[in-house]
Parts: sequence; structure tokens; C-alpha cells
Amino acid sequence: MKSAKILISTILLACTTSIATAADFIKNGNVVTVNINVNGNGAKLLRLQVVNDNIIRVEATAENQFPVKTSLIIVPQTAKPQFFVNEDRSVIKIKAKNVEADIDKLSGRITFFDSTGKLLLKEAVNGKTFKPYTVPQSNIGIGTLTDNQKKGWSWRALFESPSDEAFYGLGQHQSEEFNYKGKNEELFQYNTKVSVPFVMSNKNYGLLWDSYSLCRWGNPDDYEQLNHAFRLYDKNGNPGNLTGIYTAADGNQLLRGEDSLYFENSSVIGNLPKGFPLNGSNVVYEGYLEASQSSDYHFILYYAGYTKVYIGGKEVVPERWRTAWNPNAYKFVYHLDKGVKTQVRIEWQPDGGVSYCGLRVAKPMKDDEQNMLSIWSEMNRDMDYYFIAGNNMDQVISGYRTLTGKAPVYPKWALGFWQSRERYKTSEEVESTLSEFRKRHIPIDNIVQDWNYWKNDQWGSHQFDETRYPNPEAMLDSVHAMHGKFMISVWPKFYCNTENYKELDCNGWMYHQAVKDSIYDWLGYMGSFYDAYSAGARKMFWKQMNENMYKKYNCGIDSWWMDASEPNVRDCTPIGYRKALSGPTALGSSTEYFNAYSLVNADAIYNGQRSVQPNKRVFLLTRSGFAGEQRYSTATWSGDIGTRWEDMRAQMTAGLNYSMCGLPFWGMDQGGFCVENRYVAAQKLYDKTGIENDDLKEWRELQTRWNQFGCFIPLYRTHGQWPLRELWNIAPDDHPAYKSILYYDKLRYNLIPYLYSMTGWVNIKDYTMLRGLVMDFSNDANVNNIGNQWMFGPAFMACPVGYYKARNRNVYFPKQCGWYDLYTGRYISGGQNLIVDAPYERIPIFVREGSIIPFGPDMEWSDQKKPELINLYVYEGADADFLLYEDEGVNYNYEKGKYSTIDIKYIESNKTLTIGKRNGSFDGMLNKRRFNVVVVSKDRQKSLNLVNPDGKMIKYTGNKITIKL
Repeated sequence: MKSAKILISTILLACTTSIATAADFIKNGNVVTVNINVNGNGAKLLRLQVVNDNIIRVEATAENQFPVKTSLIIVPQTAKPQFFVNEDRSVIKIKAKNVEADIDKLSGRITFFDSTGKLLLKEAVNGKTFKPYTVPQSNIGIGTLTDNQKKGWSWRALFESPSDEAFYGLGQHQSEEFNYKGKNEELFQYNTKVSVPFVMSNKNYGLLWDSYSLCRWGNPDDYEQLNHAFRLYDKNGNPGNLTGIYTAADGNQLLRGEDSLYFENSSVIGNLPKGFPLNGSNVVYEGYLEASQSSDYHFILYYAGYTKVYIGGKEVVPERWRTAWNPNAYKFVYHLDKGVKTQVRIEWQPDGGVSYCGLRVAKPMKDDEQNMLSIWSEMNRDMDYYFIAGNNMDQVISGYRTLTGKAPVYPKWALGFWQSRERYKTSEEVESTLSEFRKRHIPIDNIVQDWNYWKNDQWGSHQFDETRYPNPEAMLDSVHAMHGKFMISVWPKFYCNTENYKELDCNGWMYHQAVKDSIYDWLGYMGSFYDAYSAGARKMFWKQMNENMYKKYNCGIDSWWMDASEPNVRDCTPIGYRKALSGPTALGSSTEYFNAYSLVNADAIYNGQRSVQPNKRVFLLTRSGFAGEQRYSTATWSGDIGTRWEDMRAQMTAGLNYSMCGLPFWGMDQGGFCVENRYVAAQKLYDKTGIENDDLKEWRELQTRWNQFGCFIPLYRTHGQWPLRELWNIAPDDHPAYKSILYYDKLRYNLIPYLYSMTGWVNIKDYTMLRGLVMDFSNDANVNNIGNQWMFGPAFMACPVGYYKARNRNVYFPKQCGWYDLYTGRYISGGQNLIVDAPYERIPIFVREGSIIPFGPDMEWSDQKKPELINLYVYEGADADFLLYEDEGVNYNYEKGKYSTIDIKYIESNKTLTIGKRNGSFDGMLNKRRFNVVVVSKDRQKSLNLVNPDGKMIKYTGNKITIKL
């Protein structure tokens, strides 16, 4: 009988409803359930679901049955794929069209293959482990949870990984790390930190795990205090402590032993010397570390103020700075040998009021385990992940969006320039600022009203302070009359005395811990955040926004800035207390639902606005993000980053990894948000005397380089604290900073046909605009770790400058193709590193051979002119194609098929260009237009000229045209 079972091979169609049993598994529809008889802390049951031809869902539980649950991130799946289930003596094979999962019957280990049988991913020995988890009472907050809501499982998934594998995604983090192979990352939401439970491999697969709790990539354990990881010695070699030397601004000095450096949050900041005036002081921690084993040690530095770290006499962390109220974390690795005392020295200059500092280290793992694909999740009902296979990374991201939702076509104006500051304080400031842009003919689309437009004690009222904004509707009319759009900041935060708080609270939809603990914010008022996990609360949140702003002002608000949506109830609190402050939620503990707040909050506004004005495109900007947020027309910015060169460099890797999570629209505060005092002082000196000192020179160059960078990402937006960020406030109009920023602003508007087409592709074919080089050149191992240059769409390779006074930089040119300098047309062969010029006024931008770029007219706002004439640059050397997408730009008529596409192709072998037949139509479409075809080749190098380019003019009426170039 047993041998007969081994021979059974069954074809299972997803549309079947019958249940079949063979040996150790049960088949039901598109689900295969496997009993695993493994002792210890492994899985008892496995359940694999074939979602479609490319995706297999894996669930595992340590219980005797699977939980009943509803996903926040996965949308309903309707595919009915065909697949096979085969069983032999040791393995159950589940094979769909493009992906196969093999389950070892004895251990439950899963191995994934592509359609050709090529190994993609293999679970490690003991690759699924579970540990019971009960939510501590201290994390529950004010409220009650059922016993079932308090209990769950911590799990770890561990997979083998070859040495040439690279990993990307995980969200947006600030340590200048691009390839996460062999690295550690904690996944939680915080200001400047966005965590997404998705990772993608250069082997063309992705993993999306359906978990909302705190997670860790790499090392599953929390970072340890130094005294737990090492034997410590003071500066004189005495065991037990490091030496802390605190020198106040007046020269008074305090020495004390430090058994750890952990002054990282509000619960431990009191461990710093009592009564010591830290602001303006100099602090040195020094001594020796003695490791108990030889290893590469992964450190994490937590800092506010100015900080440097030296180990073994080497500067391992050059000076970094953050403002006192908004610390940052930075990671680095250093090898220590067993039994060797190695000098450590941390230099810290606190800068502001309460200031934070910490240095911890991860418990070392063996190299082979450190380099595996490792995911740990704190609390879940079970282990639940989706394996997504593809022929390339774009197909993997398409699979991710199949699971989590399509991205809508974002409004065209969102691609233009945005002006913001912290903050416009009156309606007159808003209107006069936009007016100055128009007077100076500086292109702009969107002006942003940041926080505190309400009365000082009315946070959450959603009402303007009438003394500063006497007629908000007139302000909106004025902005629109100047062809601008208006975005406004709305927090999920409410002061207790507001009517909105009271209305939400009486329904049980406010978090209470902050009120119970009498937490006052920096303005001196008490409040808390609403529970966005409640469907009723979300509807009421939108109702309050609608009644107080949207409907009240005739739907004149164009977009919403959803700040502090982590949620950030209070800065600089330990994670345990953060959970108490933001829970319990309507769905369960905030331990279980820790990371998904911005997703459900975005749901409230997106569906709310569409319910009252269904044909005006919604656009949200949020300071946090999560898997699936793209379906709510939501973009993310990188939070309140610092105004330092290292912060600018960190945004490059942060933005790339965020985009490679499948979330297509990302931006940042160009120029940085939090400003060093030296820049403030330099601006004040200039305002008083007209003197441009060294700090102001650096400030202006930093702003220039950052705005050059910002031109080549999805959102082009400047923002920050004082000094003001409007172009004329950065530098006078004869200054190279002014001229350069204006150049890139104008170029951005010339690129609207290119940019908006990509926005259409995001919707039509799940495209990714901001692309790590590995997405397009995955068979070139040289690009795996390049995080400071990228593809912006199919044509441009952007190479920003991230260092002060740098006038050149190294660029790697991928070997698969040749490249053209955008500005000069000079041809460069691929497969080489070169030092290229990077003058103050320009950053290096290169165009891939085999590219077609449609340049539109000069404009001062995104719909000022229809692109009746497109200068169509064709870069020869390889076949090229470009799908020109157009629609009405501001509504949802495209969902009804009202849009057009023109497929433009270039064939290198016979030098022909075909402008295809126009497909589709929409109201206001150009029926006739001109294409001026400009050819750039090795032999015909042409500088970029958008004024009167020398090309071949083609009149186009919608019919196919082929020309010889």
C-alpha cells in the first residue's frame, strides 16, 4: 500500500473544489496542506497556496491548525492557475507554470525552483523556528485585549544563500547601505525610517511576508550592550568600565566609569550625569574592548549632536550630526580578535537640549549564517510569506503589486516642482511665495502648507487660525488662479480639548496612554492619536477632514500631507513604550500591528476623498510607508533628515531600496530638514552684512547638489527648517547655486512627457521609475553594490555628487551597452570605471545607448502647454522603444479607458524609427502634433539643445510613420 502511494502523481487544477488525500498531504483547490512530524520548535503544519503562475504562498504553524485571519496588505486574488502536485518517497513537488516548490516530507524544508528547474531559494536546516509570545502588560497600553489577542508566535525563517547573491528592499533606512547581503536591519517605523516586509534578490525572486510586527533582517537578536558582548577596560587598562570624560563649556570636567553606552531614549537618558550641562560640552568615552571570540562585529551607533567613533586607532565613523530632538542610527562593522584588547574612543558633542547617544553591538553569528536570508518577526498568528518568481526584477515587482494592489496613475502635477518650508505661517506667506515664483518665471506646481496653521491649542481641529488665515477659500482660489496646487499637512493627532478628539474618543477610537501619562508635546499641550485600525474611526477621521476642510472649501485642497503616520505619538521613546502609546488597536495589540499604521491611515483618506469626489485624483504624501500603500495613491518622503552631506548620500540608498520594495513614488526634503547652527548663523550674517562666509558657501553648494539630485527621482520637492528654501532665499540670481537649481527645475519640466509616461507605465505594467542598476544590469556583478548612481527610467543614469567641493566623481558604466553624456553627446564605452567631471553647476547624467527620450516644451507648470512639439532624442547603438502615455492628468477617466499610447521604436540594424499608430483617446487629446527627431550617435555627437535642436521634423496625425535616420 505504501509503495502504491509513492507512485501516485496527481494533477491539481486551482479551480477544483474536491479534496484529495495522498500520503502526508491534503489537496483542496489551489491549496496543499502538509503534516510535518518534526520535534522541537519547528512547524507542525505547512500550507502552500498557488496564487498564480509565478507566486506561491507559504504558511507554517506550530499549532495543530491554522488561524483564521484577514490580511491588511494582500488584495483579493482571482487567478486560477493550473499546477501539478507530485509525490515521491521523500518530496512533495508543487509545480506551477513558472515556479516550483519542493517540500521535504521528513523535515518540511522547502526549496524553490524556476520553470527550468534552476534553484532559486532553499530553506536552511531548521529553517522554520517558532517561539510562543505573550504581549507584556506594559506594552498593551490603556485598554483590554482578549487572551487570544495577547498571544502569538515569534518566528524565524532562514534560507541558504550563495556568495554571489545580493538583496534589496526592506524599506527606507539611513545607514548608506544598498545591498543587504550579510547585514542586519531592524524593521520598525520611525521618523526617517520606513520598514517594508519585502526583499528582492538579484536571482530574480522576492519574498513578501505578511507580518505587521517588529521584524529583523539578518541577526534575529536585539543589539547588546557593550558590557554583555565584550570585557571592558577603562583608558588606563583597568577592567570593568570605559572611561567617560565630560567637559562642560566652562571647562569644568567630570570623570566616571561607564559600563555601557546606552543613552538612547527617554527611559535611559536619565543615566547621563545628573545636573551636568551637556549642551555645548565635549564628551569622550574611551577604553578597550576585549572580544571573547574572533569575528566581524556589527555595531549600531545612535547619535544626536556631533559624533565620531574610533576603534583600534582608526576612524570608523567620521563626524556625523543630528539635531538633539531627532537622533539617527548608523551601522558599521569592525573585526575584533579573541582576547585582544582593542582601543575604542567615542567623541560626542551634544548640540541642543536633551541629547542622545548610544553604541551597541550585535551578538556575532558565523559567517555562513550571517550571509543567509534571515527574517525574524516578533508576533504573529503564524508564519506567512509569498514567494514571487520572475525572469527579471521588474516581473518580481509586478508580482508584488499583484498581491498588494496596483498603483493608480498619479496626477501629472505631482511630477513638477514642489515648494515647502517649515513653515508658512499665514495665507499671505503662501500666496506671496507662489507669486514670487511666477514673477521670476521659476517653474513650480505645488505649494505645501506644513503644520500649525490651526490655533495653537487646536491641533486636530482641521481648522485654520482665522487671525493668520482670514479667508482660506480665497487663499486656495488665489493659488489656483496662479496655476498652482495646494497640499496641506494633516496629522492623525488630536489635542484633548478639540471637538474632533471628543467625537472620536466617545466611540473608543483614541489611544489613551499619552493622556494617562500626562504627556505634553513641544508646544505644551496634551493629546494623542486616533486608532486608524478601526474602520469606523477611519470613516470619522475623513468625515472630520471633509467637513472642516475639503467640502468646506469646495474641494479646493489638491493633496494631503500625512505627517507622523508611524505613528509618532512621542519622539525618542523605547519601542516597548511606543507600543503602549499606540494601542491597543481595534484589531489587536500594537505589538502585532506595530508597522502598518500608515497603510490603514492612507486607506481613510484615499477612499474618503473618492467617496465624495470620485473623479478627482487623490494624492497623499506620508512620512511612513508599508507594503500595499501604493494602491492608495500614496507616496513617501524620507522624514526629518539632517542637512549634512552624509544625510544626502544616505537618501540615495534609502530611496533606491524603498523603490525596489515595489512602492513607486518616493521623495525627500531636498536640502535636508534639520539645520546645523553654523548654517543658521551664516545666513543671519549674510542677511545683516551681505558676506558669504565659508559656512554659507557650503550651505549653498549643499542645496545645489541636493536639488540636482532631486531632479532625478520621482518626487521633486524642497523642504526644511530655516534658512528658507525658496530659490531666491538660497542665493541671489547671479549666483551659480541659483543658476544651477533653476537649470534643473526647467529641465524637469522639459521631461514631463518622459516622466508622465513612466507614471502611466507604473499603472499599466507595474513599472519602477527609480531603479537600482542591478534591475537593468543584473548579469553585471559590478553593479550589485552601487547605490550612488541609478537608472531613472529606461534612459537616464543619474550620478549625483555627495561630497563638498567635489568637482569630479567615479562612475561605473555597465558593460551591457555604451553610454552618452547627456550634456555633450560624447560616447563612452560600457564596462569601465571612469573619473568624470562634475562642475558646481552640473551633476553627471548619462543616457543609455538604445534610448528614446521625448522632451517637451519649456513650462512654468505641468499643464501650461500641450506638448504639440516633442523634441524626440534618439540615442543610437542598440534597438530602442518608448511608449508615450497621455491622459487628462487630473481625473480617473483613464480607469474607463480614456488615455492614449504611442509606441515609438528604433531599429539599429536598418536605422529606422517607427512612430506607431496612436491607440486610444481622451478629451482634449492632441490629434495633430510634431516630432522633431534628433539623432545622437558615436559619429554624430550632439549637445543637448532644447531651444532650437537640429533634427528631422515629422508631422503626426495618429497614423503609423516610419522614417530612415
